[in-house]
Amino acid sequence: MGVQAEGIPPTLLSRFRLALRHLYGGRSANSRRFLYALLVFDLTSLLFIVTTSFLPRNDLVRVLDVSFGIIFLLELILRLAASRRVGRELLRMTTWTDMAAIISLLAAAASEFAGFLRVLRTFRLLRTFRVVQFLREDSAFFRRNEELLIAVTNLSVFIFVMTGVVYETQRGVNPGIKNYADALYFTITALTTTGFGDITLPGTPGRMITVVIMIFGVTLFLNLAKVLFTPSKVRFSCPSCGLLRHDIDAVHCKACGTVLNIPDEGAV
Repeated sequence: MGVQAEGIPPTLLSRFRLALRHLYGGRSANSRRFLYALLVFDLTSLLFIVTTSFLPRNDLVRVLDVSFGIIFLLELILRLAASRRVGRELLRMTTWTDMAAIISLLAAAASEFAGFLRVLRTFRLLRTFRVVQFLREDSAFFRRNEELLIAVTNLSVFIFVMTGVVYETQRGVNPGIKNYADALYFTITALTTTGFGDITLPGTPGRMITVVIMIFGVTLFLNLAKVLFTPSKVRFSCPSCGLLRHDIDAVHCKACGTVLNIPDEGAV
């Protein structure tokens, strides 16, 4: 049973929601342009959030924080309006991280409360699965480097989120963490298990944060190294067994021996 907005004909509301569904979930040229525009905006906002994390807070940064927060809020409302099952959308982790980032950005005008939540916006890059599908179809560069780009994205998201956690939990109580750069430095040294020892996180909470960085960070780092140093693969579903990843010059499927006709984009 649909919800009827006061003063708005049901047909107009229905058409609006249908148009949003086509933009978010369709395969038309307009849908592709819309999702690519969202991706560009996401990357721009993330660059702003990460860059301003290294800078002192001032009125201009606060105004931009609030502006981005309002735009994020409007986009979230449109995304929920486009969803056929709003309840399921609300249960997604990326929806909650978006809400946390929005709250922290809108609250920037009043205080610095939970400012590190802004970096949770980096999770947005892990949500654009439809964009990944379109990039596979539209970009030869993305198809050739998909595993590398995804590995870099996963590692970058983890680094910036954990850096935000380290900074917000240690600033003011840890003399080694004076700014965001110090927190990033500690995160990288812990992630690579270098452990210079010039900056440490004291107490049980600090040790637990360090353990999380080392365990999950090393896993993501090794995954990136694996992608860099193992032969490249192409995505092509075997018509017999469905094996999806094959060597670039594969003629037969390694799993079942079926002859493959992998499209060749030419010499590189």
